[in-house]
Amino acid sequence: MTDFTGLPNLVIGDVLDPLSACLIVEYEAEAAVTKGDPVYLSSDGKVSPAAAAQDCIGIATKDAAVGVKCPVCGRGRVKVKAGGAITRGKSVYGADASKRVLALADINEGGAATISWSKKLGTSEQSATAADDLISILVKQ
Repeated sequence: MTDFTGLPNLVIGDVLDPLSACLIVEYEAEAAVTKGDPVYLSSDGKVSPAAAAQDCIGIATKDAAVGVKCPVCGRGRVKVKAGGAITRGKSVYGADASKRVLALADINEGGAATISWSKKLGTSEQSATAADDLISILVKQ
């Protein structure tokens, strides 16, 4: 695991900018959430950690037990764990079975493939070379 953020004092799920530069929204945790998890709306007003490709709304900024409020970075820069190689500037989505962000493959818009814009969680600010590398993403919900 390599930390490409240049911010070793920050951990996964920490916001890189002052809170005034981010949008933090609280939802009720429908399942236990760990700080740094990509989360999705599993019910109205409730979030769960993504452990497969989901339409994630942000990154949890604190641990939350079931039924407890979970703060989610819905817009801003946050430190995350990569699930594999990711090129700087490319779109990312959540998540793999280990709740890590992944590179969102480019889609040929002229072809027959379906584009799922809601899968995009944000943009990678650094390149990751392997699973478990630490990078920052710009969440753009």
